[in-house]
Amino acid sequence: MDSEMLPATDIELLIHEVRGSRVILDEDIAVLYEVETRHLVQAVQRNQDRFPTDFMFRLTREEFDELRANLGVVGQHGGRRKAPYAFTEHGVAMLSGVLRSERAVQANVLVIRAFVRMRTVISAHRELVARIDELEARYDSQFSVVFEAIRQLMLPPAPPRNPIGFAPQEDFSA
Repeated sequence: MDSEMLPATDIELLIHEVRGSRVILDEDIAVLYEVETRHLVQAVQRNQDRFPTDFMFRLTREEFDELRANLGVVGQHGGRRKAPYAFTEHGVAMLSGVLRSERAVQANVLVIRAFVRMRTVISAHRELVARIDELEARYDSQFSVVFEAIRQLMLPPAPPRNPIGFAPQEDFSA
């Protein structure tokens, strides 16, 4: 694997939930594949029969604006004339037949692994929530504070935000 390739945990940060599906945006895939977004989109459009709507769809402007507002992806996806395409796990798998560079194959494997890992984590999370609900129903209200604290710990962390403001330069005179 390429040493510059992002680890699966970083790729998971690129996966968003839209219309009830976990997706990765075309621009993020293009960066991972080291191709221009327009080339990726052109390749997909030439092979539209491989990408039904449950594999890939274009976000509405409202969905894209909401995603930018909620996740702070303004800098990375700003300035687009059209809303991006969103690829589900199956759409990413189908991309391997459209883009065949070695980098694309490596990135594809990592993205698919990130989707699978997220699915596993979400499944375990659901089981844990069900177990906590069961325990809470069994015990009296004096434990409600404990259960609420556990639920707060289970919330996903806020996405990293780009710092705003002045960043001091390092002093190289020493």
